[in-house]
Amino acid sequence: MADTPLPITNGFYVSDSLPISAQECVNWYVNVPQAPALAAETLFGTPGINQLATTGTVKQGNRGSWSLKGKAYFVNGNALYRLNADFTLDTLGTISGTGRVSLADNGTQLFIMVPGGSGYIFTDAPDTLTTITDLDFTANGAPQYVVFIDGYFVLTTDSKKFITSALNNGLAYDALDFGTAEANPDDTVAPWVFKNQLYITGSITTEAFQNTGGSGFPFTRAGLYLSKGVSAPLSLVDANDTFMFIGAGQNESPAIWSFVGNTVQKTSTTAIDNLLQDLTDDELSQVFAWSYAEKGAYFVGFTLPSTCVVIDTITGRWHERKSTQTINGVNSLTRFRVNSVVNAYGKIIVADSIDGRIGEMSREFYTEYGANIIRRVTTQPFINNMNSFKVARLELTVESGVGNTAVVDPQMMLDISSDGGKTFKDERHRSLGKIGEYNHRAIWRRNGRYPRMAVLRFTLSDAVKPVIISLVGDVL
Repeated sequence: MADTPLPITNGFYVSDSLPISAQECVNWYVNVPQAPALAAETLFGTPGINQLATTGTVKQGNRGSWSLKGKAYFVNGNALYRLNADFTLDTLGTISGTGRVSLADNGTQLFIMVPGGSGYIFTDAPDTLTTITDLDFTANGAPQYVVFIDGYFVLTTDSKKFITSALNNGLAYDALDFGTAEANPDDTVAPWVFKNQLYITGSITTEAFQNTGGSGFPFTRAGLYLSKGVSAPLSLVDANDTFMFIGAGQNESPAIWSFVGNTVQKTSTTAIDNLLQDLTDDELSQVFAWSYAEKGAYFVGFTLPSTCVVIDTITGRWHERKSTQTINGVNSLTRFRVNSVVNAYGKIIVADSIDGRIGEMSREFYTEYGANIIRRVTTQPFINNMNSFKVARLELTVESGVGNTAVVDPQMMLDISSDGGKTFKDERHRSLGKIGEYNHRAIWRRNGRYPRMAVLRFTLSDAVKPVIISLVGDVL
């Protein structure tokens, strides 16, 4: 038989029944060319990370980051740091707590909120980090999360209220300046601002408010009501002219939603919903999101305890990002180590969950802080009406000749499962081409006979340019 194109660009979809689908897409993402090309869809490798600076040890793991006046700020461990344009670090003061923080700015003041704890205001020229001590700051409950809109910092509290600061001053508060979302008596979770409208999210509903001016409390109900609330307050994230979050309505399981028009639209697949539903309430509440754009793609990532699921909002395809951890000399995949993303100095700058490293993330890098990135793509199950069949030949078209001085002869590994993706065996490697071998072909012959189904898995761990163009096979 002639070679037949085989799908390899479906993205991430791992069913809770693996024989249905065990499609991994780890550290690859789907690229759809916007002009006639060699293939209608391809796979590009996700970016690597190059270290710019470090704040120290394991206890210096990142808790959040922000950009103010073009400069990057990081809460690592118990301190606030500023990364300068020359990639030196300034230590700016102490931040209490250990969990992730909520941040916002008004153009002059940087607000750092430790949910349920202390609030801080940082200003520069001179550098000053001030703890908010106004007694009215906690008069309506313990503040949790902060946003900025129309000159005001707005914070939700643990007493089903939201409060505002004084105009252009995050250090001053009035106990009478509070509001409530009363369309539903659910708990108030977090505020959000989109297109200059304030959204107060609850556990199962969301209500919009607008600044109507006048004396007294400035925000009144805008009449927009959503029957979805937020399950993970730090999952609220800007996403290519919309915003996304993990949430649910009354008697619903959590999913990922996008705001579209004046309503919300489900964005997650059932495979991702399964991941979310396997989390405890506490684990779900700790899920956080980040977003950035690079080379025509717009990524939104949701970091769970054991993995990070990422959607490119341009193509609508999901993939996973994971980092490599070496234990007793064996490399394995763990949760993506990036804890926050910020744009500054013309770079995509990331901070770390493991230690105090701060790095630049780019597709021009092929390692994470020098560690190899394990990239894996697993296909859908291939069948022949549940009859046996033979895989005589497979050819993976890649960008060839990507060897370099560090990796002279990079290798792609293939292993195959005959039980629907539960186990894989018979690892076989093929070269991607040494330096200048641009016409090198990666071909696997005599791939065996399969009684019912075959699932193919390709793995690349060498630090070279990663591009998969297509997969074809001679299946008998």
